[in-house]
Amino acid sequence: MVRQIIHIDEEKCNGCGACAAACHEGAIAIIGGKAKLIRDDYCDGMGDCLPECPMGAITFEEREAAAYDEKAVAEKKAQVVSAESKHGAASRNAAEPGVGHDHVHGGGCPGARVRDLKPAGQDGPTAWAPLMPGKPKHLADGSGRHPVPPVPPTSELRNWPPQIRLAPLKAPYFDGAKLLIAADCTAYSYAFFHQEFMRGKVTLIGCPKLDAVDYSEKLTEIIRQNDIKNVTILRMEVPCCGGLEMAAKRALQASGKFIPWRVVTVSIDGRLLE
Repeated sequence: MVRQIIHIDEEKCNGCGACAAACHEGAIAIIGGKAKLIRDDYCDGMGDCLPECPMGAITFEEREAAAYDEKAVAEKKAQVVSAESKHGAASRNAAEPGVGHDHVHGGGCPGARVRDLKPAGQDGPTAWAPLMPGKPKHLADGSGRHPVPPVPPTSELRNWPPQIRLAPLKAPYFDGAKLLIAADCTAYSYAFFHQEFMRGKVTLIGCPKLDAVDYSEKLTEIIRQNDIKNVTILRMEVPCCGGLEMAAKRALQASGKFIPWRVVTVSIDGRLLE
């Protein structure tokens, strides 16, 4: 049949992923750094993705295309949620109570096993001091002969795995948690990422430009199925990070819960632009 469907100009596309995040049907994926319509029958032709593209790379066209298949879209969404739920359950079953930081591996991928690295209520003050070569701290006697090494920063990561794609839909560390949803690059750009943003929070990270998925569906289920107290969305100033922000906002709305949230933007030179 000939019908209205989206067309993506790959020459204009910058691979930001905003369109994929805006497509509720999952018709768009980022492949090889470019947005692509993966199946005609997943596209309803409504064009929710059009206004989200910062490059104007998406337009409508009339062409021969398979009819929109609402049932196929629903089945695909159900499969994604089911697969992620099973993955999370398998990871939880593999984790032995009280294992903590040891490296006893259960079934499946050891790197994807769920771990509560720092249970709530055990956060304590973080002792740290910047490392300053040539300026060691000295003992109180003022002799200067016995330098006291500065205390290095400690990791504030309290959950594993932190990747949105690998995180379970439910986990003990989500109960009563403050949730940080952060773009991958923020950890490299902002020097005090651990101390100022991760401390006391459960951290989920992702990059809509590199992951060909719609984060909003999984984030919706995480927020809906757990007692999340508040959400911080930490993104970079670059356009492609808009996809992560939109996915998180859509998830908050779709969860049906009223949860306090804020967005903080980091510049590419490491400044907070909030």
